[in-house]
Amino acid sequence: MASVVLSEAEKLYIVHGVQEDLRVDGRGCEDYRCAEVETDVVSNTSGSARVKLGHTDILVGVKAEMGTPKLEKPDEGYLEFFVDCSANATPEFEGRGGEELGTEIANTLYRVFSSESSVDLKSLCINPREHCWVIYVDVLLLECGGNLFDAISLAVKAALFNTRIPKVHILQDEEGSKEIELSDDPYDCIRLNVDDVPCIVTLSKIGYRHVVDATLQEEACSLASLLISVTSKGALTSMKKMGKGSLDPESIFEMMETGQRVGKSLHIALQKILDEEESLGTSRQKVGFLG
Repeated sequence: MASVVLSEAEKLYIVHGVQEDLRVDGRGCEDYRCAEVETDVVSNTSGSARVKLGHTDILVGVKAEMGTPKLEKPDEGYLEFFVDCSANATPEFEGRGGEELGTEIANTLYRVFSSESSVDLKSLCINPREHCWVIYVDVLLLECGGNLFDAISLAVKAALFNTRIPKVHILQDEEGSKEIELSDDPYDCIRLNVDDVPCIVTLSKIGYRHVVDATLQEEACSLASLLISVTSKGALTSMKKMGKGSLDPESIFEMMETGQRVGKSLHIALQKILDEEESLGTSRQKVGFLG
């Protein structure tokens, strides 16, 4: 992961500030940086979104393609995640540097979306055992400025909200053979219900306290962090510890409480932006990536 080298004096300054609930950029411990969210930014996708959180810049494209249901779940579609760490995002991603991080992020997304309720996979089934929709979620890291996982989860939720899947009509002839016909009307489509799609809240332990939405400098002062995925109702769906340091049970409990509280606010703020973008329809000005 992208990292910065700080002197001991710089680290001490950041740590002391956090203990007083005052971070270098003026935020409190539970404050996020201002996030820019834009949907429908990449043509030739079923849905897309771009999220900028401080200096972290994430682009997500979603493509719905027809496939065959998995044997163990014959009446469901499924999601596939691919993560590409652009070599321009940080020099550490040149060569094979970004591959390990890409795999780690993809595995985390699989874990976050493993909850049965996050996306209604049964709604993606066209014909049990024969045809289903496979949702390919491509994540591109354009720039890394700290707190990658949270920004990615926001971008994934926004892109899934923006996704439109063509309606399918199954025609059967006299011999009983089935033919699949896709609707070419862009308004005749299925929308994914993203109400239960979790967002990730990363809590970084710095000194005796923890902060959300850590910058690269703050991440350099943190030996351990907790990744928590939270639904809009505040339910925790998964948890993962990161970093070499240890966390005592009391800290973990406090971080979980903070994660739930902050996560609910995060969902409300994101949904407000998504609803505003939706209400503008095709009239809104495209200012984003490939817009």
